[in-house]
Amino acid sequence: MKKSILWILLVIGINLNADITTPQGAQKACDSGDARGCCNLGIMYDSGQGVKQDYFKAVKLYTKACNGGYASGCYNLGIMYKTGQGVKQDYFKAVKLYTKACDGGYARGCVNLGNMYDSGQGVKQDYFKAVKFYTKTCDGGGAVGCNNLGIMYKNGQGVKQDYFKAVKFYTKACDGEDAAGCLNLGFMYYAGQGVRQSYTKAKEFFGKSCDFKNANGCKNYAILNKKR
Repeated sequence: MKKSILWILLVIGINLNADITTPQGAQKACDSGDARGCCNLGIMYDSGQGVKQDYFKAVKLYTKACNGGYASGCYNLGIMYKTGQGVKQDYFKAVKLYTKACDGGYARGCVNLGNMYDSGQGVKQDYFKAVKFYTKTCDGGGAVGCNNLGIMYKNGQGVKQDYFKAVKFYTKACDGEDAAGCLNLGFMYYAGQGVRQSYTKAKEFFGKSCDFKNANGCKNYAILNKKR
């Protein structure tokens, strides 16, 4: 089963009161105490959009945004600690920051926090808590959380094994354009788990996964295409 791991925010937010979609505008907003401006400028330094890529500056700006109460700033800072970009890798700090982002209503923070509990990075492995955070993400419209929740039901981790619920959540993930969700739904149809077995349906969802740029989806689509 393919599990979705990280979402890296590379979308510039919109502030109706100021243009924070340019380095100059974001800098001005950040200097005036606008946490969103700091976060946007951090994203620019993180990805090298309009400025020279600089992870250290990105960390500094994400920190300022997070301290200013901007949840996505905490999320992005958590990713930096998780991956060790611009800071020394620290799973414990990543967990703390994902928690702050999740508590602030940022669904992506919740799914990453679920991943940490799922894998036991920075916290004691706890499938029940992983399910809790994946559910919170999925309920908030986060397709990645729905896919991961489907995997937990498929494998019986933190919940009673239930192929029907796995299919339900994979379907929700795929409808939300999560490539891994479509791939996993294809596998359920291929094996006839939680649904009536159908190679036609399996190929359909492998193809959809491929459309969303998932290499495994493309590979499995090609295999079935040759057989049928």
